[in-house]
Parts: sequence; C-alpha cells; structure tokens
Amino acid sequence: MTALDRAWQLEVERHRAQGTSAAFLGTDALAWDGFARRARLDDTARRCFSSLERRDPETADWVRAYVDGVNDGLDRATAPEFARVGLAPGRWEPWTPLGVWLATHILFAGFPAKLWREQVVQHLGADAVALFATDGPGTSGSNGWLVSGERTTTGHAVIAGDPHRFIEDPGVYQQIHLSCPEFDVVGLAVPGVPGIAHFGHTGTVAWAITNAMADYQDLYRERLRRTGAGVEALGPDGVWRRAARHTETVEVAGEEPVEVEVIETDRGPVIIGGPEGLDDRVPDSGTPVADRACVTSPVGRATPGTHARRVAEPPTWLLPHARTTSRGGTPIEGAPAPCDRTHQTPRADPTGDVTQALSLRYPPRVTEDLGFSALLPLLRARRVADVDRALDLWAEPVNVVQAADTEGGLLHRVAGRVPLRAEANRIRLVPAWEPGHGWEGRHETPYAGLTDGIAVMANQRGPATSLGVEFAPPHRADRITALLTERDRWSAADMPVIHMDTRLASAVPLLDQLEALDGLTPEAAAIRDALLRWDRHMDANSTDAAVYAAVRGAVVRRLAAHPAFAALTTPPAYPEVFLPWLNLVPRVGFALEHLLRADELYGIDRAETVRAAVEEVAASGDLPATWGDTHRLSPWRALVPRQATFAPSRRPARSPTALKAWEVPPLAAPGTDPSTSSTRACARHAESTHRTPLLDGQTLPAAALADPPSEGPGLSGDHDCVLCTSAVPGWTDLSARGPAARYVWDLARREDSLWVVPFGASGVPGSPHHRDQLPLWLRGDLVPVVTDWQQLKKENEDA
Repeated sequence: MTALDRAWQLEVERHRAQGTSAAFLGTDALAWDGFARRARLDDTARRCFSSLERRDPETADWVRAYVDGVNDGLDRATAPEFARVGLAPGRWEPWTPLGVWLATHILFAGFPAKLWREQVVQHLGADAVALFATDGPGTSGSNGWLVSGERTTTGHAVIAGDPHRFIEDPGVYQQIHLSCPEFDVVGLAVPGVPGIAHFGHTGTVAWAITNAMADYQDLYRERLRRTGAGVEALGPDGVWRRAARHTETVEVAGEEPVEVEVIETDRGPVIIGGPEGLDDRVPDSGTPVADRACVTSPVGRATPGTHARRVAEPPTWLLPHARTTSRGGTPIEGAPAPCDRTHQTPRADPTGDVTQALSLRYPPRVTEDLGFSALLPLLRARRVADVDRALDLWAEPVNVVQAADTEGGLLHRVAGRVPLRAEANRIRLVPAWEPGHGWEGRHETPYAGLTDGIAVMANQRGPATSLGVEFAPPHRADRITALLTERDRWSAADMPVIHMDTRLASAVPLLDQLEALDGLTPEAAAIRDALLRWDRHMDANSTDAAVYAAVRGAVVRRLAAHPAFAALTTPPAYPEVFLPWLNLVPRVGFALEHLLRADELYGIDRAETVRAAVEEVAASGDLPATWGDTHRLSPWRALVPRQATFAPSRRPARSPTALKAWEVPPLAAPGTDPSTSSTRACARHAESTHRTPLLDGQTLPAAALADPPSEGPGLSGDHDCVLCTSAVPGWTDLSARGPAARYVWDLARREDSLWVVPFGASGVPGSPHHRDQLPLWLRGDLVPVVTDWQQLKKENEDA
C-alpha cells in the first residue's frame, strides 16, 4: 500500500541511501551523495543484511517479503514526480530497507557536534564548550510521557507524545494498521522500513520512543599517505597499514559525472579530507560562516531563509571526469548571499603534522547489526516484558522507550548500542595513531522508573545521562511534568492540552536582562515594559511573542558578530553536509540562555548588547503584528512545487544538499508471494494506511487538496516550548522542524487512542488524503485510531 501512496518518497529514500540522489535532483544533492559514498552507507546495509540472514533468517525472509511488496507496488505506481524529473522507479534490493534506516539515522547522534567542540576548544578553550552545550542545529528531539493507571480516569495507562523532526511533504511518519492471524498492530511507520519501530499499539501493549541523545559514534584524526600500492594509515601501534581504497562515480543531472575517492582505515570510512589534506585550496581568509546562507539542516535540507551551493572548486575526494564546472546557486531576490566556501588552514596536531583526514566509526559498520531483529518481536508483543525483550535486540539509533500494557505493566528504559571507550572519544576528535581510543565492549542500557505515577522523556538528562554528552534543555520536560501534576486524573482525550502548550521558559534570562535596563528611549522602554507583562506564551496570535522574537534575534546577531567569537565564524574546509553544526548564529541562538547567564562572557557587555538590540527593534518600526505572521510552517520537499513552495517568496527554494539524514517517512506494501512461512503470510495478509476524515463533518476547500499556498500557515510554539515548532533565532522565524506526528495510546481501549500527522496519509498530490489532516494538526486536534476493518473504505483496487 505504501509503495502506491508514497512511491516518490520511497524512491527518494532509496537513492539517498545509495548516494545516487544527484542523478535526478542535480548538483544540490551532490554533497549528500559524496558523504553517503564515503561513509559506505549502502555497503554497510548490505553487510548488515548478510549478517541478518545468518543470525535471524526468519526476519531476513520477512524483510525480503516486504521488499517484494515494494517492488510490486512501484511497478504500478503513478506518482507525478517521476514524470517531472524523467525518473522511473528502480528495483529495491533485500538490504534497501536497512540502507534507508541507516541513512535516516546516521546523523541522529550528532557526531558533527564534535567538529564544533574542536573549534570551540581551539579558539576559546575547554570551558567554552559548556556555554554552547544545548539542543542545537544538529540534534533532534521529541516529547513523550507515560501516565500510569493510578493517574488516569480508566485505571489503565496512557502514553502520549510527539516526535520532533523536519516537517516534510510527504510526512516522515505514516499511520498504518498491520493485521494478520499472528498480530494486529496500529502505529506510526517509517516508509521504506517494515514493521513499526517507534510508536505502536498491539491492543494489549503500546510503546513510544524519544531520542536518548546518546553518543555512540567517534571521529578519528587520521594520518594518511599515498604509496605506490594505494593509501596507508598510521595505527595506534605506530605501524602504517594499508587502507581500503577505491573510486565511485556519482552521476549528476545536467553536469559531468563526478568521481568520489572512498578510503577506509581500521577505524572506519574517511568522511573528511584525505592524504592531500582537507581541501586542495585553503586560502588564508574568507567570508565568515556567519555571513553566509549555508545553514543546511543536519538532514541535508537547507534551513528556512537559506540556500546552499556546492564548493567553487572540488575537494580532493571529488575528482571531475572531464572538467570543473561552476556549481553556484542563484538566490531568490531578498535572500542572503550565497555561501563562500573559504576556510581556515587545517590545524596542526601535537607532533607538528597537519591533520589531513577524519574517519567515522559507527556501530553498524563494526557489528553488522542495525537491530532489525527487534522488529518482528515488537509486532508480536502482548505484554511489557515482550517489548523489553525485543528492545534488548535494538541497535540504532539509541532511544528512550516507554511502554505499558493492559495488565498494569510499565517500562521506561534506554534501548540501543553504545560502545565503551575513552571519555575523550565522546567529546572531541581523537588521534587514530595514539593508543587508548579503541572500543571495548558496550554499555549496559539503563532503566528508570516513574515518579508519582508519571514519567516524562523530552531529550533531557535522565536515564541516558551516562551515555551522552549534550542533551536538550530541561524546559520541555519540566513543563510537561508541571502540567501533568495539575490534575489527579487524566484521560486520552485530555492530552492535546499538553501537546499544544506554548510557554517559553528559556525566555527568562533575556527578560531579566531587559528588566535591569534603564535610560531607554520611550519606544524601547515601551517594548521592555510590554515584554515584562507578557505571559511568556509563544502563541501565533500574540503580539508580545512577536516582539520578543524580534528582540531575541537582534541580541543573537549582535553576540555572534562580537569580535570575541570572530574565530568561530570561519570553519575548516569540511564538506557542506557538516556546516550546520559549525554555523555560529544558530549556535548562539540555541545557547542564548547559557550565554546570558554565564558569570563572564569573554569581556562582552551583555547589558549593552541587549540595550542596543531593543533600541534597534524599537527604531525599525517594522514589527510583525503577531508571532504567526513570521513564524510559519516551511516544510521540506525533494521537488519544489511548480506553483508554490509553502514559503514566502523571499526564501530561496529548499535545497536537498544532503537530503535528509536522521529521519524517514512511513511504511510500504508487504510482500505478496505465497509462502509457508508464518511471517511471510503475516507480512502479506493485510495492511491499511489510515485515511482520516475531518472532525465534525468539516470539509476541506478544493484548493487545500492541490498545490500548497505561497506562504505556510502561522504557527504557535517555539524551540523550547512543548509545542516545539523550531525557528532559528537570529536567522529566521520560519519553522522547518516540529511535531512530525502526535499520538495518544490508550491502554484501556485501543479504539480510544488518537493521532494526527501534519499533512495526510497519502503522498500523492491531488489525493483527498494528501493534506486532509493539516487543519487538525494546526489546531491541535487528534482523530480516533480506527481499528475496525468494517469502518474502512477501500479506495484503491490495486491495493
């Protein structure tokens, strides 16, 4: 079914996993394709599937059945995007779902944050790392909460929450119902991956996850040299050893093909630099990153208000077949200037040699296991103990999981594989040639309990504290906990009041700075006084929230422009995939409360900075009427619609420079070949994707089913609100990230469970179910989870 509903989306994901996106998306996708090839994503997926065949042939057969169903559906798919780019659906291999999962989550742990920390330590010292340690541009987050039966109106547990990811069209999650004699499960599935890994309800047990913010990937500084036989790398024993090396060709639509040099040492694939260094041209100075429009998302989508371009000259790992072509982009009028890719000279290591390359060590490349053996046991689970055993098999990404069953069983634990290694590995880049940085087994995953009948997971420090380095600020978790304590009993229908809460606790440090100001002009004093009366809710219809965002943005820009941080504006010559983690303006924006509260900030007069910012806003005379005027939904699409992009005209088209890299979409059609295997039979028995009617008999205007409007709808919420619709303070108020779904799992009666997604179940433009849930998602409404097959209408005879 998903192969019919989400054919275009599935193919985008397959190409992204293979590193072949540029063949039809063009030069903007080349940076991601280069990373995917160098990181060996497709090869790792193949290895993991081969290992799965040996260790767990039943699950391997099940994945094959799923792939058979995808291929059958793609043969009949009619998605209009294929004609637009001249692409025909390709064939999925048995390991393709594993590749989709890996490509989706390879940046989930945020290993590029180590590049940022390295820069901070080099230029500001080790103490400065904590100032910027927060849920920044390279991380993802979610809310989740478990309320035990003693705190509900039914006496049975309720699990609720919302995963925060980049909002994409089609959506990154799909509501599905998988049913056969062996299991009957509803949940939010990831297209291209069988089963329901993250959010599911079997009728007697339910589970949900958030990102644990664990650190389980390492970056090694490598010493490489070319020899007559190839490339060698210096190991921790002082011996030069042969590194695996080959070249791969990346096809680029409208351009000459490009060769990528792939090198792998004993630590892992080399993803940055090579034997000749980080780049083949490293000028002494250049345009600071803070002045560029290069804030691409960690998943390779450019953040709102930005555009991305390829480097003006290729680094050594990109070798043109015939010629070097211009790879600049043309910004839309009013957009920031294009990125200038000039960089710092590579830093020298302690022995005086230039650090020339960085390799990535990540668990599935080492263990050949992505945790797919957990997927079937999750579908078969009947009690919390079953979920717990299944999660012992989980590998990547590392999650905090909550589960409950109809018999009162409760579970709150961490699941996933985190290697045991030196503390330095977790923090920064480590030298491959020094001993003491190898992996020595794995951490035991922690468990946690409930407090007063509730447990909250919102990426804060909690059960996963010992496994991570940087976590989200505690604001969302604290606010959810406070809201839950306001009532003695909760029902499933009560949960949207928590989903939609907009109080912004992180506003306090800036408001404290404002309160201390005197001697302001009358206009600036009026702004200060209004903000001190403000209720601190980031509501779309709030004028005060809009003024606060304007002042905050001005403060962020002024801090980022201060000479104390000048050295952080120009990064090394790293590939563009990693620039989001190195851009100073978002780093300052997301760490603003730390910077304002620090005892001392490198001689910066923060009071005067805030004073200048509020005077700037007062003098501008160009404030938005409400927060929702500028805080608008800006979803990512692989192809920009011809007529509109759901974004202001001043914003350049969203660029898939790295496509995405830490999330995916929903599910695909199961296999259809007859088999005596019970799991194959289960996989092909029945699957439905939920078509959700509007509540109260409402209808959508015809225009809502066609191309999106030129501007996205105004949103409530902000980065640190429970309603986490994240802008980029100091850069743009547009929101590209937010709740990719909302769910409420009721253990009293599954039929009383609720959910919603930002757009709809279908990914086919023009379908009645392409965008029918958007009005509900905007209002915070949820719709019932329909599990009675008699209430479902078959709309596609091909299904």
